[in-house]
Amino acid sequence: MNVHINDQSTLLIMLFVFQFFCSCGQQTKTPPVAKTENIKEVMHGVEVNDPYRWLEEWEDQQVRSWSDTQNSYARNILNNLPGKEELTKRIGKILRMASVSYFFLTWNNGMLFAEKHQPPLNQSLLVTMSSAGAPESERIIVDPNKIDTSGGTTIDWYVPSPDGQFVAVSLSVGGSESGDVHIFETATAKEQDEVIERVNGGTAGGDLTWLPDGSGFFYTRYPRAGERAEEDLNFYQQVWFHKMGTSCESDRYVMGKDFPRIAEIRLTMDDKSGRLLVTVQYGDSGRFSHYIVEPDGTWKQITDYDDQIVQVLFGPDNTLLLISLRNAPRGKIQRLSLAKPTLKKAETIIPENENTVVSSFSSKSTMVATPSRLYVTYQTGGPSEIRVFDHDGHHQNGPDILPVSSIYEITPLDGDDILYRNGSYIEPPAWYRFNAAEAFVRKTALVNTYPVDFSDSEVIREVATSKNGTKIPINIIRRKTSKLDGSNPVLLTGYGGFGASNSPGFNPTIRVWIEQGGIYAVANIRGGGEFGEEWHHAGMLTHKQNVFDDFAAAMKHMVDAGYTNPEKLAIMGGSNGGLLMGAMIAQHPELFKATVSRVGIYDMIRSELTPNGTFNIPEYGTVKDPEQFRALYAYSPYHNVKDSVAYPAILFMTGANDPRVDPMHSRKMTARLQAVSISDSPILLRTSSSTGHGMGTPLSERIKEIADMYAFLFHQLGIQYKSVE
Repeated sequence: MNVHINDQSTLLIMLFVFQFFCSCGQQTKTPPVAKTENIKEVMHGVEVNDPYRWLEEWEDQQVRSWSDTQNSYARNILNNLPGKEELTKRIGKILRMASVSYFFLTWNNGMLFAEKHQPPLNQSLLVTMSSAGAPESERIIVDPNKIDTSGGTTIDWYVPSPDGQFVAVSLSVGGSESGDVHIFETATAKEQDEVIERVNGGTAGGDLTWLPDGSGFFYTRYPRAGERAEEDLNFYQQVWFHKMGTSCESDRYVMGKDFPRIAEIRLTMDDKSGRLLVTVQYGDSGRFSHYIVEPDGTWKQITDYDDQIVQVLFGPDNTLLLISLRNAPRGKIQRLSLAKPTLKKAETIIPENENTVVSSFSSKSTMVATPSRLYVTYQTGGPSEIRVFDHDGHHQNGPDILPVSSIYEITPLDGDDILYRNGSYIEPPAWYRFNAAEAFVRKTALVNTYPVDFSDSEVIREVATSKNGTKIPINIIRRKTSKLDGSNPVLLTGYGGFGASNSPGFNPTIRVWIEQGGIYAVANIRGGGEFGEEWHHAGMLTHKQNVFDDFAAAMKHMVDAGYTNPEKLAIMGGSNGGLLMGAMIAQHPELFKATVSRVGIYDMIRSELTPNGTFNIPEYGTVKDPEQFRALYAYSPYHNVKDSVAYPAILFMTGANDPRVDPMHSRKMTARLQAVSISDSPILLRTSSSTGHGMGTPLSERIKEIADMYAFLFHQLGIQYKSVE
């Protein structure tokens, strides 16, 4: 269409309109300015400023509008990064062309249940097969991709009945981890008319275990509307019982009313005796109490929170097997008779040694008892291994595993045989079968493959020296031909918290970094469990600064050892590792060029006011305690951002539905840094409206996230992405 301008006034109006729309377009190229409020509190004699508290209120339309504009600003930059389209295709090909993979295996009554990840499907399936050697026999029991074609529904976990006739499945939506349990008949994949609401959650998780005859099951449950005040609905987890074929309204309360507000509960059934083991963690403290519920409903407490028993399982011959940290910070294994379950009578069968017994609240497969064997996972400073004992603690021949690798899962089969999943940084995971009688290992058909090749790469372990002299292992994944001339792009990551070990894991997209000349590194810093509970305690509560000193030492080591220089160094972390990134931004902005920080915790003063932040108090501390407040305030990233500092390039990533770390942390930290940084480096906030902390993120969304991350880092480190295909 042609437009004719007939007079000067019309021309001026058109020019004004043109300039207006041009300026509106330019606004997406600058971040929205966040208003500040003069909010000050005096805490233990210290004045604490909080200028962006208004950004905590997600229901406020101003906050949503500001967040949307931040997304627009971030997208304007991320979408136009050099090589972004080719990079997205490369990552998509790697992840979509990956083989199927199987995890969370359970052997029940001659059937192998498994979650199956099948690219390019967005969500994993629940399947069953005759054995690990016959994946062609599999049948699909639950397919969330058909339940929800948007890709937003995910399997949180599943538990088959002992006879395999039914399977209970927790399903949640949008990364919320708020799961209801659905019951499916295995033979027909037909859902039963029994849905148990509010079993799983993003604060205390959730669990379920069946009666030995499959006639019903015990399950965890959060309060329902009207049972507690609204602010308590993510707390006060209890144990309930459901009888198959009956109305859920008639379910029976079992125990939990006297448990702490931040109780986290796991359930285990002894299929021989019908006894129920109830494990209760006090928040995220790593402190546990244990209860035995008899078939007649009576119960007895076996351990208390201060007894330092971190895991219990049923053993043979009417016994319990215990992992104890009392006078053994790297763990010892004890045996206790259920005839007289008094902790003082516990007998040590495997004493503490130089490595660390791995215990896990979220997984029941780190220590497995079979009729005459005990399989124990040990941490060796980052990597892990399986050791095998008889039930008197005598060493038996065990499986050989990959070098610098991890044991992800152990699944008991019939007799003493097991399946175990083993992988490394450069070797994809595979399931292996161990024949106990012959001490023979055979790789099964359940093997992961990807369209990437790490044969030109190697893994080496070096040691950095932290501020107080502590030696910090660093796992370095590099090409064998890498030169130590200080010019390599390096991506360094770490975690350091909650006693969680940063173990070797295969990530196929790391190949994208390696093939562009990069080096990838993982630091085993304090706060984790790599060297036992002393290593964990040295990085928690008032000792948290050690974690940050360790990671700073790892950054310096990568420079001093000739791998890189600060202009070529990027760092990355998520969740508690996002807190680590925030601390590095505030404390050492000069040591690195760019960071990607996912779902991080940055306001340590207000964190405990969020639901999951309350569960984190045993790990981080509380502002109510003067000494802990001083430690929290001293390192809280949000409160330690300084005016007029040239901060590095930062990509904050969060999910609007995150139940574990409130996205308000990312909003407040972004606003503060954008207001004061004097560098030209971008500070971006990417908020996904359809995801949470990362659990249940659809494959399509993961591809977008990873592409944004690598494109951002490549650009900031001056790497021009070159297609390798």
